[in-house]
Amino acid sequence: QDYTWEDHGYSLINRLYPDVGQLLDEKFQVVYNLTYNTIAMHCGVDTSMLRRAIWNYVHCVFGIRYDDYDYGEVNQLLERNLKVYIKTVACYPEKTTKRVYTQFWRHFKHSEKVHINLLLLEARMQAALLYAL
Repeated sequence: QDYTWEDHGYSLINRLYPDVGQLLDEKFQVVYNLTYNTIAMHCGVDTSMLRRAIWNYVHCVFGIRYDDYDYGEVNQLLERNLKVYIKTVACYPEKTTKRVYTQFWRHFKHSEKVHINLLLLEARMQAALLYAL
């Protein structure tokens, strides 16, 4: 059965630590919804599918899968080097090197790569909280 942050984790953590659920949820939402609507040199791009693919891929790495998500999007939107980077940072942060960082999205701005880091770290935190709760 699906155990999601929205349906279960949020309410359970609020029962254990009042108001913490709201603060964590706001933090997750801010990072998840953060966008400049640009990708590389293209402006006015809806990046919601990409952000969702990254978030769900991080959860998938930690064994959390959702029945209502088409994981084919992950393979379409995330190139192999980006998946390697995400898995390295999420699972083995001590093994993250500049070489791994420069291997994905070579033509993208550093701010976009920083956003990837924010997304994957918050998704990782949410996955860890789901396991803990």
